[in-house]
Amino acid sequence: MVEELLINVSEFETRVALLAGGATQEIHLARSEGYSLTGNIYVGRVERIIPGMQAAFVNVGLQRPGFLHVRDIEGSRIILPEETAKNRDVSANRDVSANRDISANRDIRQLLHEGQEIMVQVVKDPISSKGARLTTQLAVASRYVVLMPNNDHIGISQRIDEEDERERLRCVVESVREVMCPGRGFIVRTAAEGVAREIIETDAGVLVRIWDKILANKRDAGCPEIVYQEIPLHIRVVRDLAGPTLERIYIDHEETYARVLSFVGDFLPEFTDRLVYYDDARSLFDRFGVEDEMTRALDRKVLLKSGGYLVVEQTEAMITIDVNTGAYLGLHSLEETVFRTNLEAAQAIPRQLRLRNLGGIIVIDFIDMELEDHQRQVMRALEKACEMDGAKIRLEGFSSLGLVQMSRKRTRKSLGQQICEPCDQCSGLGLVKTPQSTCIEVFRAILQDSEKRREPQDSEAEYMIRAAESVVDRLLDEDAHHLAELARQIGRDVRIQVEPSYGPGQFDIVLVLKPS
Repeated sequence: MVEELLINVSEFETRVALLAGGATQEIHLARSEGYSLTGNIYVGRVERIIPGMQAAFVNVGLQRPGFLHVRDIEGSRIILPEETAKNRDVSANRDVSANRDISANRDIRQLLHEGQEIMVQVVKDPISSKGARLTTQLAVASRYVVLMPNNDHIGISQRIDEEDERERLRCVVESVREVMCPGRGFIVRTAAEGVAREIIETDAGVLVRIWDKILANKRDAGCPEIVYQEIPLHIRVVRDLAGPTLERIYIDHEETYARVLSFVGDFLPEFTDRLVYYDDARSLFDRFGVEDEMTRALDRKVLLKSGGYLVVEQTEAMITIDVNTGAYLGLHSLEETVFRTNLEAAQAIPRQLRLRNLGGIIVIDFIDMELEDHQRQVMRALEKACEMDGAKIRLEGFSSLGLVQMSRKRTRKSLGQQICEPCDQCSGLGLVKTPQSTCIEVFRAILQDSEKRREPQDSEAEYMIRAAESVVDRLLDEDAHHLAELARQIGRDVRIQVEPSYGPGQFDIVLVLKPS
């Protein structure tokens, strides 16, 4: 399927959209005050070790300490501040196969201690109240390979199917490693399939030089301090998303266009002719319909072409997706209607997850189907649609309750979390109290306050209720008799005042002197 990459740049934000077949598949945002930290490497200090969680909190200079689990510790290859370059070279050449799973069998207190300085990398951005997820298993990526300086493993992308090609790439990387960086690990990326040895050598050489620079930065760095920053969004997406199906890269910012052109000329010369400077009065994202797609991606409800729809709910624990037939009535039978709706939903759901960048645990509530063959076809459609997603996905079949469970690797905030914030009126619940419920709370609050005072009734003081207009309207209409009975019961007058700034459920009760 033909793909297009749109890069929209302004002084306050960079936005990137990946289109496939004319439909938006991915959206990436980077704002001037909130760039993604994923891939950054820091020298950090262990602040606190939690034995019960087998984890540590590491101060890397961010707003909140990062979280480092024992599984993400490289064992004996943690880079300590007192290590010299010579010691690093010696440890790099050791046979560390016995140490690969060392952290799985050791207590975190044997690997780290409070106050220790270590080099860590961000693998997940801070989300909500959680700090960044960290690892000591460092990795620096380029177009075709990923360097793992604290590991000696060589891996080949699972998306490269041909066994002969996998073996060729393994031999190329092994020979390159022996010459450039013995003992270091590499992962060969999908883009390396069919790429000549010389190009892979150049790519690996760039990474080795970057790693040497990181070590030099570390020697001069304080603690906490950043020693490596991932390349900017507009370069990173070109590096990661440029493939044989990418037909055009549109950029609407002249300076950014020049930078990307330089990068492409050095590392992706075959894409030079596909780079287009977009200079039109109509905005780039509006021209390709991405603005409307972003607006729809913030809605809970996703309409399907048949008339059915999805309801997507994002919570702290998981993502839930409910499938409904909606206005789709079908032609033959209920089972056929349900099957067709589920089949369309299975094809649409992976794109919505990718577009909204939703990750973690995902539970899909398909409409109940009686035939097992229909369930199998729906699962196959779901699996096929997930193949286009570059994120790591794990799928489970239908459970006994008719639910499908899946997981999608999460490394950064979702689109909704980047663009929106919790409502200050509902505190993120998505629900607000009705005027009737608020009125009842008002009556209860006045009664409780009156009971607490227990002083002789003073006719010179009265209660003032300040609330939103909808609440005041109900107090003056449907609940007027309740308000009169309340005033009689407490022996005080009650006045009402509209507060335009108050939202649903907000009110104040004040005891004031009567106006003279």
